[in-house]
Amino acid sequence: MKKIRLALLSGGVSTEREVSLNSGNQVFEALDKKKYDIKRYDPKFDLAKLVTDAPDIDAALIILHGPFGEDGTVQGLLDLLNIPYQGAGVLGSAVAMNKLIAKRLYRQAGIPTPDYLSICTHAPVPDPDRLKALGLPLVVKPVCAGSSVGMSIVSDKNDLSQAIDKGFQNDDTLILEQYIKGTELTCGVLGNQDLEALPVIEIVPGDGHEFFDYHAKYVAGATNEICPARIDEHTTRKVQKLAIEAHRALFLKGYSRTDMLLLDGELHVLETNTIPGMTATSLYPQSAAKAGYEFGVLMDKLIELAIEENKRTNLRRAR
Repeated sequence: MKKIRLALLSGGVSTEREVSLNSGNQVFEALDKKKYDIKRYDPKFDLAKLVTDAPDIDAALIILHGPFGEDGTVQGLLDLLNIPYQGAGVLGSAVAMNKLIAKRLYRQAGIPTPDYLSICTHAPVPDPDRLKALGLPLVVKPVCAGSSVGMSIVSDKNDLSQAIDKGFQNDDTLILEQYIKGTELTCGVLGNQDLEALPVIEIVPGDGHEFFDYHAKYVAGATNEICPARIDEHTTRKVQKLAIEAHRALFLKGYSRTDMLLLDGELHVLETNTIPGMTATSLYPQSAAKAGYEFGVLMDKLIELAIEENKRTNLRRAR
């Protein structure tokens, strides 16, 4: 059988570069070398080489996180080069990466999400009436950063200015969001047209972690991740339904993972990840494994979905 010529992209230029490189290494090890002829590309250095090699590439795996990788920029380049890739296209990647736009689309689709307001560097002072309505504590987070980079929970109004300054170090626009102290849940979705919701994971941050922050996400043992989550069947179905609804509301494809909070029987959608982490401690591979997709099989499935979606969207390309 002829091998699939696969481009594996990891690294990049975002603040999540090291996580991306680590994920890329683990994905490379998991890929079946009998099925794939793999070439690795780091967009920080290798974009020109990727363009040159494009005619000899059958598909790409984008293992990039954050801006300039998860936001539609690399996806647009691959579309121009006619290289199939896993996951969301330009539109879905861009809107999911922008938490402000994502929240507006959630609301439009009837998906419950915490109340919020937004500020930006040219108007950095929150409206006092809206801020009062949100109350304390509240979450301050950059609109277009991932992995909880630049995020803070503010319980004292005297700490708000410092949290805003921290957020503006990572983005020019911030969300100030109602804080909900509930059970943290996450649910993956897999598929293009026919969507499968994966088993729900419950996230219990370890001691010293007020929320699922960067350290808790990527350091083994810093968080207790329970799959399937300790919730009843009815709630599980609601979580899975919301994950699929969020996936569709943001125009996603291939796969995604949506984070939620459960409080007093009510679910609140926080955000949707279009390129979930692929390290040994990552949530999506854990959940996929429970559904029968061990790591290598999951990679095969994502590549299969990428090639399938490329054939469908190529109807738009001039012949």
